[in-house]
Amino acid sequence: MQNKEKAASQPRKTTARGQRAPKGVLRRLLRTLFEFYPVLLPVTLVCILINAIVSATPAIFMQNIIAIVDDTYKSGDWASVSGKILSFVAILVTMYVVSLIAGFLYTQMMAIITQGSLKKMREKMFDHMQDLPIKYFDTNGRGDIMSYYTNDVDTLRQMISQSLPQMLISGVTLLTIFCIMMYYSVILGLIVVAGVVCMTFAARYITSHSSKYFLRQQVTLAKAEAFMEEMMTGQKVVKVFCHEDGAKEGFDKVNGEIFYNARNGNRFANVLMPLLGNIGNVMYVIVALVGGALLLTDIPNISISGMAFGISIVVPFLNMTKQFAGAIGQVSNQVNMVIMGLAGAHRLFALLDEQPETDEGYVTLVNARENKDGTIEECSERTGVWAWKHPHHDGTLTYTRLMGDVRFFDVNFGYTPEKTVLHNISLYAKPGQKLAFVGSTGAGKTTITNLINRFYDINDGKIRYDGININKIKKADLRHSLGIVLQDTNLFTGTVMENIRYGKLDATDDECVDAAKLAGADDFIRRLPEGYNTMLHGNGANLSQGQRQLIAIARAAVADPPVMILDEATSSIDTRTEAIVQRGMDALMQGRTVFVIAHRLSTVRNSNAIMVLDHGRIIERGTHEDLLKLKGTYYKLYTGALELD
Repeated sequence: MQNKEKAASQPRKTTARGQRAPKGVLRRLLRTLFEFYPVLLPVTLVCILINAIVSATPAIFMQNIIAIVDDTYKSGDWASVSGKILSFVAILVTMYVVSLIAGFLYTQMMAIITQGSLKKMREKMFDHMQDLPIKYFDTNGRGDIMSYYTNDVDTLRQMISQSLPQMLISGVTLLTIFCIMMYYSVILGLIVVAGVVCMTFAARYITSHSSKYFLRQQVTLAKAEAFMEEMMTGQKVVKVFCHEDGAKEGFDKVNGEIFYNARNGNRFANVLMPLLGNIGNVMYVIVALVGGALLLTDIPNISISGMAFGISIVVPFLNMTKQFAGAIGQVSNQVNMVIMGLAGAHRLFALLDEQPETDEGYVTLVNARENKDGTIEECSERTGVWAWKHPHHDGTLTYTRLMGDVRFFDVNFGYTPEKTVLHNISLYAKPGQKLAFVGSTGAGKTTITNLINRFYDINDGKIRYDGININKIKKADLRHSLGIVLQDTNLFTGTVMENIRYGKLDATDDECVDAAKLAGADDFIRRLPEGYNTMLHGNGANLSQGQRQLIAIARAAVADPPVMILDEATSSIDTRTEAIVQRGMDALMQGRTVFVIAHRLSTVRNSNAIMVLDHGRIIERGTHEDLLKLKGTYYKLYTGALELD
């Protein structure tokens, strides 16, 4: 309890991006909305303007009706009064009907614009996210990324559907009423202006404080989602290590940040409307007193209309004063929602502004056939033969058969410019060879495989694939030629068959089954309740870790790539299952280049070459027998004198 109170009462530091929405966000948002609905949005704005202008006109009719009654009272001619009044009432009713229709239309169209814009924005965000480099997902929490689609989109929804239309209506109403006021009486209008100045200063002071906390609230909500995502994903670990109290304490801390920011933001925001309402009441009283004094003293009226000052001006003016103060209150009440919406829009635009993965490659992978004279030519049908299509500056094309020959030449790489993690890596893997990487955690094994598929680009040196610099190969084509089985298996909601087919979307059922047999997964899949049609949920939570890994291997097998990357693919499989997988892997490796990262040295004994890495450098290389004869690091690892950590 003490921890909760402390977390709730103390201010927290907030990232800089949550302090305020930068200039230009509203302009960009409006431009985006116009791009989404170039016709519907202008029509909606016209309906809003009609609705707002009509709401400000009753004062004009009130003034005319009171003036007619006043003049008739003085003249005593009541015969024609009813006709004049009825004509004004008929006009007013007609305008209200038009306003009602315009209001109905704009609310319906705003629903379409709001939900449609959010749908298109989410699609735009998700499409852009597919083009972002792996580095973005490595450096941003999944919960924080999910917050874009939930909290930030929701604040945008409220701003588009409620705050912006209301502020536009109130703004037009204010301008219309102000013009009518000045038309009737400048003196009374200036009193209202003085009251508006007081209301503006009060609103600015309060919203400057409340918006600061509301913006922080937006950021802390993202932090809370990230924390919740971690706890839900790691719930078994929490249970196993009895970390429930620590999880509660961590949640109380981040929840306390939300409470602190939301409480303080709402404390200021809740003061705003009563304060503005009271200033409006005071302004109403002052207008009534001054208006009454002007009536009694017969001071000449200063106005654009040139009308004499009378009861027909004072009474409508009092009504307009109330309406004016109410419109000011409506605008001020929406300011915080607009600020939060702009903060959400800023985060969404920041995501859209993230630089997509660059690809300067121009060498593509095509279906090909090999002629009798050994030449390669491109063809439209699938022949089982693939070739690299290499256009040259002189307009000629050359075709190189896809073989899976991968070579590193003095490669240096660092995830950040100031820290190099791979130093002078040189290696080669000829077609059909198996190359293994061994070393402690952080030695650079996985980093090397990340460079092969260009998840990251090297700082220096060269990597050639079938003699072609991989920087010249289009990334999609490069990755299409690679099969990868990661240590962390990802299965998607769907059937087992669909998860295997993920490796090759046009694969037939028979091809998926053959791939499962090759990986050694067919036996356990057929024993599932519905076999290959068994639904998987929660990343395959209803399967064992070994079974999930076998499906991942089958997924890679159905793609039938010439190069396979196995990143500790058998690390989560028991010894018996490992033997099954190894037989499948041996069949899978026939005619393919294979890169293996393994902690179990028994899985790399039959490799053509084993690379021992330490701190980003290859310190030993050779076959299993050669390395044992050296009696170096590999020998110590194999005999147990040195353990991998």
